[in-house]
Amino acid sequence: MPTRDTPPIGAPCWVDLMTSDADRSRAFYGTLLGWSSEEPNPEFGGYFNFTKNGVREAGGMQWQSGMPGQANIWSVYLASDDAGKTVAAASANGGQVLVEPMAIADLGTMAVVSDAGGASIGVWQPGTHPGFRRFGEAGTPSWFELHTRDYDAAVAFYRDVFRWDTHAVSDAPEFRYTTLANGDEFLAGIMDASGFLAAGVPSHWSVYFGVDDADASLATTVDLGGAVVNPAEDTPYGRLATATDATGAEFKLVAPNEAMPARPPAS
Repeated sequence: MPTRDTPPIGAPCWVDLMTSDADRSRAFYGTLLGWSSEEPNPEFGGYFNFTKNGVREAGGMQWQSGMPGQANIWSVYLASDDAGKTVAAASANGGQVLVEPMAIADLGTMAVVSDAGGASIGVWQPGTHPGFRRFGEAGTPSWFELHTRDYDAAVAFYRDVFRWDTHAVSDAPEFRYTTLANGDEFLAGIMDASGFLAAGVPSHWSVYFGVDDADASLATTVDLGGAVVNPAEDTPYGRLATATDATGAEFKLVAPNEAMPARPPAS
C-alpha cells in the first residue's frame, strides 16, 4: 500500500482510543501491533500518538471523569476540507453535533457528530497533521466499517454530508452493504446490522487493524489480558476476527487469506 500524504475527502484518516488506562493500552498495542507511543502531550490534554517505524498510525488519551463520551472505545475520523461546513451539513441531514469544530494548534480542526442512525463519527480537517499515512497493511488501520440500525438513512448521510462515492456491494435482505470508493480503491463500508446487533448496542463504527496472522494475534491478545469476541474466520475479504484489549475496548483484525492475499508493504 503506497504512503498517502493527503486523505481523500470523506475517507477515514485517523483513529484514536479513549482509554481508562493509558499505560496498559500503550503496552498492549505495542506488543500486539508493534507500535511505539509518544509521550502524552500536556498541551493537548495528555493526548499521545501511536507510531510504527516512526510513522503515526493512531492516537490515544487517558479518559478522565467528566469528559464527554465514554472510556475504552476506538473512534474513527473522516477527512473534511471544511469542518464547519461538514458539521452544518451533518445537522441538516439528520445528524447531531456532539463536539463543535475546534482548532488543534496548527495540526488541524476536529469535530464529532452523530449520523442519521445515531453512530458517532469524528471529523478531521487536516492542517500539518494529515492523519495516518500508511494503512491497509500489517500493523496499521486497515478497514473501517459502520454497523447501523438505519441503513438507508446512514448511506444517504455519508453520501450527502461527507461526499461519499457510494457503491452497493449487496442489497439482498440478508446482506446489505455499501462501500466508499475513491477511484478503484475501497476505503470504508456500511453494513445493515439491524438484524444482528444485540439489544442495547447502538449503531457504531469499528476499526480493523491489519495483522499477518489473525489466529496468532488473537492468542497474543488473550495473553495480554484481552479477550476474543468473535474467533477468526475466512471471508472473501480476508481472515477476520473481533477482540477486546486489556481495558475492554473492542477492535477487529484482518489478515490475508487465499481470497484476499497480502498487499506489498509501502516502500
